Amino acid sequence: MFDLTPLYRSTVGFDRLAQLLGEMAQSDAPNWPPYNIERLGENEYRITMAVAGFEPDDLRIEVKNNTLTISGRRPEKLGSGELLHQGIAARSFERRFQLADYVEVEDAELENGLLHIRLKRELPEAMKPKAIPIRTSASARGKEPKTIEGKVEKEEKAA
Repeated sequence: MFDLTPLYRSTVGFDRLAQLLGEMAQSDAPNWPPYNIERLGENEYRITMAVAGFEPDDLRIEVKNNTLTISGRRPEKLGSGELLHQGIAARSFERRFQLADYVEVEDAELENGLLHIRLKRELPEAMKPKAIPIRTSASARGKEPKTIEGKVEKEEKAA
């Protein structure tokens, strides 16, 4: 387990990050079905999962509290004949992915036994950086600053 005490002393609002790190250290992640996570752009991602033999009706994709859950349930009996060897996994599965804030699932597609899930991070307008113009006190009043010109007369001292 990680000692996150230094993190708590110098940060505010990172409780969720600490909780995620703790959960990841304790979880026994399943290794089936295999998957890839790709970065397609600065704010675009794709999860590709090998789900050979599953139909779209056998799969379920759900997002709740920044957790993407992908599950598959197959019917018990696939064929009518006697199965002599089973090399293709027919078991049900559930795999969870923690999503960062503002990451949303755009769509999902099943193609050639691969489930592609596209994700995109969409920051709200209030979270996007914005430039703040700097005013001067003269422009705040709507007037240009006045320039005062004058001549300085030199006094001649008698020697």
